Amino acid sequence: MIIKHRDKIASPEHIRSNFQQLGYICSESIATAVFLACQLQKPILVEGPPGVGKTELAKKTSEYLQAPLIRMQCYEGLDEAKALYEWKYGKQLLYTQLLKDQLGDVMRGAKGLNESVERLHQFGDIFYSEQFLETRPLLQALREDDGAILLIDEIDKADQEFEAFLLELLSDYQVSIPEIGTVKARSKPIVILTSNNTRELGDALKRRCLHLHIPFPEAALEQQIIASQVPEMGEQLRDQVVAFVNELRQQALKKVPAVSESIDWARALLLLNVEELDRDWIETTLNLLLKFQDDIEVVSPEINQLLSNSRQQRR
Repeated sequence: MIIKHRDKIASPEHIRSNFQQLGYICSESIATAVFLACQLQKPILVEGPPGVGKTELAKKTSEYLQAPLIRMQCYEGLDEAKALYEWKYGKQLLYTQLLKDQLGDVMRGAKGLNESVERLHQFGDIFYSEQFLETRPLLQALREDDGAILLIDEIDKADQEFEAFLLELLSDYQVSIPEIGTVKARSKPIVILTSNNTRELGDALKRRCLHLHIPFPEAALEQQIIASQVPEMGEQLRDQVVAFVNELRQQALKKVPAVSESIDWARALLLLNVEELDRDWIETTLNLLLKFQDDIEVVSPEINQLLSNSRQQRR
């Protein structure tokens, strides 16, 4: 896939400008990480708070490189049967019933127990072949002829055992299936792992990856993001939205507003025909920014002060 799309990954600047055309406004560090991941053929571990565009980065990389996006959502208890492969037990059982009459032919002429077991073993191997294999996201990504974007989303939610299981794939782009053997990537996928930092990841996983931290964007960058996603919004109101959201992020809240919430709030204000932010509009729509009632109750009495601070911030 690197050779096929070499013209699209010529430089970080090229990636950044083309991502912008796709509606993804990224920083220089993000564009550089994508460039290096493609050229060095190394996975990227993308960390940062929820809602800053980690998953969206994988989606836009897939769209930009015109490569299939294969997503694996991590969760506690995830194992290789759900992530790598599984045998089609129903199909195996059906074939067993259909071939029951052939069992006598297989066993005919066998001398002694050892020979009988050996014949049964050969017969059983048929049911652990490629035609009975159900591919899951990891194996599917390795089998893509022209490469793929493999998104391992929220790796920090998976168990440490699963994290250890990934190490072979992340270092050698291969996996081991006991019944079949080692499966190597036909074309190395671009692997993007995301983490919300709910737990510390192991050193072995981090060593195998390029590291990228996406923080909440600075005001100028967030204004570009909102302008891209909500182009109908005027510059003055957009500046007010960004400044007020930045004030909220300075508060001690259970969950501060992410970029996705900023975009949703901007769209809602546009639908409500809001021309300028004031206390009433903020109070009415605060639930779009804050997802916990406790946070809303903390912020509501401070709206006037936060609004005043945001106005001073814009000067």
